[in-house]
Amino acid sequence: MSNRKQTQGACGFCGRMMTKSGLSKHLKTCVKRQEAIQAAASQAASQPPIRLYHLQVQDRASSDFWLHLEMKGTATLKDLDRYLRAIWLECCGHLSQFSVGGWSGDQIPMSRKIEQVFLVGTELTHIYDFGTSSITLVKAVDVRQGQPLSRHPIYLMARNQMPEAICAECDQPATHWCPECLIEEGQWVTFCETHAAEHPHEDYGEAMPLVNSPRVGMCGYDGPAKPPY
Repeated sequence: MSNRKQTQGACGFCGRMMTKSGLSKHLKTCVKRQEAIQAAASQAASQPPIRLYHLQVQDRASSDFWLHLEMKGTATLKDLDRYLRAIWLECCGHLSQFSVGGWSGDQIPMSRKIEQVFLVGTELTHIYDFGTSSITLVKAVDVRQGQPLSRHPIYLMARNQMPEAICAECDQPATHWCPECLIEEGQWVTFCETHAAEHPHEDYGEAMPLVNSPRVGMCGYDGPAKPPY
């Protein structure tokens, strides 16, 4: 059994630090989230309720990277694709797709509404870039009927904190990674800011900053790895 420490993230409502699976359970009963839901219902009392889906998102290659999103059922997979590109993936305008079952599964049109695709337990695969691919798993873990917490299609409820990385020279927390070491030697090497500036980079420019995205080190990705709204 692996003793590898799981990444944690803060609940966007109460700030409690938990793992991805812990937050999946916590968000169902979080008192601060329930207060936000009630406030949204009061502010839009004249509006008909809609279905809102709790989506658990995880990078397939690394369990370090994950998101908990609430998404309007009336929004589309294209809205979700745009969000994933903005917070995690976009580097060079690559093609992407959603499917059931990965590469060999059935592709789902981006125009499909979330409520047409997801039931609780449904898992889709999102593939960005058909060359150097980033593969993301999106699973519906809950659904509620009510008013959205944002005017936007998606509300970020939680995400992983930046995974820990250590400087190869001094064992201090790392802030940068070396493209030249990765491309020329096939080694993932990280440095603190001081040693990143001192490390020689002959052919591939300076060390790149580490950002909170599973696409770091792939293609031309350099962030910013921030929510689009």
